[in-house]
Amino acid sequence: MGVVPSSQAIASEWLAAGRRVVAATLIERIGSAPLDPGAEMLVSDDGRIEGTVTGGCVEGALAQEAQAILGGEPARVSTYGISDEEAAGVGLMCGGTVRVFVHEISADAAPVLDAVRGELEAGRPVALATLLDGERAGAKLAVTESGVVGSLGVTELLDRSVARDARGFLDEGVSRVRRYGGGGEVMGDELGVYIQAFATRPKMIIFGAIDFSVAVARLAREVGYEVTICDARKAFASSPRFSSVAEVVIDWPDRFMEGRTLGPRDVVLVFTHDRKFDEPALTAALASGAGYVGALGSRRTHEQRRERLLEAGLSAEEIDRIHAPCGLDLGARTPEETAVSILAEVIAARTGRSGESLSRTEGPIHPPEREPTPS
Repeated sequence: MGVVPSSQAIASEWLAAGRRVVAATLIERIGSAPLDPGAEMLVSDDGRIEGTVTGGCVEGALAQEAQAILGGEPARVSTYGISDEEAAGVGLMCGGTVRVFVHEISADAAPVLDAVRGELEAGRPVALATLLDGERAGAKLAVTESGVVGSLGVTELLDRSVARDARGFLDEGVSRVRRYGGGGEVMGDELGVYIQAFATRPKMIIFGAIDFSVAVARLAREVGYEVTICDARKAFASSPRFSSVAEVVIDWPDRFMEGRTLGPRDVVLVFTHDRKFDEPALTAALASGAGYVGALGSRRTHEQRRERLLEAGLSAEEIDRIHAPCGLDLGARTPEETAVSILAEVIAARTGRSGESLSRTEGPIHPPEREPTPS
């Protein structure tokens, strides 16, 4: 992790400088829309604007709403969509609908934002909860591994209920609105709270220090992965070109993976082209819980690998989880093109999409928001 969302840093800086700050936070996306919930636009009382929630579709209208709130109007949840009469001139050209919470960030929220910023800079997961309804609308609290910073200012029960749900959202990597009773009861509907989970970055482990590893690691970092390149061959792994794009570990794959538990967002790629490395790495990867396991090599190589893994005791169902040859059929040849192919398949596998050309598919172009598992 370690990358602080710009809105958190900027809001903290503006508040510290004595400015008044209004935030327009995307809290829900229905259908197709350019950005995910959590996108945020900030407007200061001296006219500065930072960030975006839709890539330009409704920002002009939101800037006007921000000025109204600076003028004394209350916080509100605004809905924009292509069919809204009010938004006829600023509707979403992609046809979706967004709900945006527009509110002033009070000076009382500064310690909460600072806590979020500090946790993110330290690489730790943190959740930011914002109250959407009532006199305290806009109040914030942060949920960290060690406790809670701030209060929504309604009841202690609400703070406890939100903190519990926020930890569950962090575990699943989801952000969304959760509703509670007027006193914080979990079964009520009077109060809405937007819980934004800044989960730890998903992990990508690449076995094999080769040119393709550098290209994949560089692109994976850009899309949010924490990347480790592991190779038992010190002569291969010692080059600075690997350490410049990833953490480098010199170790045998099975020993490196021993006791390591990964999750559905995590990725293991095997690029060693050597069966004494490949097969232990794949066996360990399949046992780790990683959501995506892939390997380079020809179809013939994988068929031979499959037979050996079956003989070693893996089931056909386990082996079928291996994406090999990994990547989408883009006609890639160079390491950089191959990296695009592999990352595209990783994303498609994570979102459950087909990887087909959008021009040949129907329905929303953005994946639906995932519902959290009930606690």
